[in-house]
Amino acid sequence: MGAWGTAIASNDTFGDVRDDFFDLYNDGHAVAAISEYLIAKKQEIVNDPEEANNFWFALAKAEWECKMLSPELFNRVEATIESGADLEVWRELDATPQDLKKRETVLANFLEVLRTERLKAKTRKKKIFRPAPFRKGDCLTFQLANGNYGGAVVLEAFNQRELGYNLLAVTTINQNVRPIRLDFENADVLVEKYENLTEVAAIFHFIPVRFKQEKHFLEIVDTVQIDAYFEEDFSRFYGSGGVANAIINPMNRHLEDKNTKFIPTLRIKIFELITAK
Repeated sequence: MGAWGTAIASNDTFGDVRDDFFDLYNDGHAVAAISEYLIAKKQEIVNDPEEANNFWFALAKAEWECKMLSPELFNRVEATIESGADLEVWRELDATPQDLKKRETVLANFLEVLRTERLKAKTRKKKIFRPAPFRKGDCLTFQLANGNYGGAVVLEAFNQRELGYNLLAVTTINQNVRPIRLDFENADVLVEKYENLTEVAAIFHFIPVRFKQEKHFLEIVDTVQIDAYFEEDFSRFYGSGGVANAIINPMNRHLEDKNTKFIPTLRIKIFELITAK
């Protein structure tokens, strides 16, 4: 059980269920429908003796906050607490007598909260959508450690999210003048070789973490026409470590590689990638 304290909310399951619940609640879904969905979706947790109680506690608390706590759910939680079933789980996990005493008090207080009707239902929060940092087709350049210019192409922009992001392809561009559209179209996608000799194309989702602080590293120098449409699952890789770590450093590592004779068997041309239907 991923717990760090005796409080009702001091465990991973409670936090995850609560977050999922209110994400759906803020999207406008009905409380009963959300609970039904989460119960069906999280059957692995529901059927886990160590985590099930935390799931039901989180669901009950969320429904209570919305002034929609169902009698069936309340009765389940009440029976779990009054029977000592939750304390038994803690005993089986070798909780100390002190923690058991604290947990007992926490459970009693939690039950009292659920028995008291909340004055006002939790307000649904309007989600604010932030666009992806770049537009589809943007050609980005940046300075490499050797003083030359590198490049990356924005393959897709995913905007309808609370934090928009892009699908990027880092290229093998390495030249002493700023690249133009033809340079990007004729470039290869950078292919990295890992220790197990696996070759991986540098195509990934760029999550704009710390983007305001590092966006000066990048310059949009041109655009390319991209006819292909890329689904979100096109790549399973995420570059969320900032501009330098996600976009610039892969090419720097490639250039610093002592094995300069490495020729990848995997080769992807930007032109072929962006024109594929």
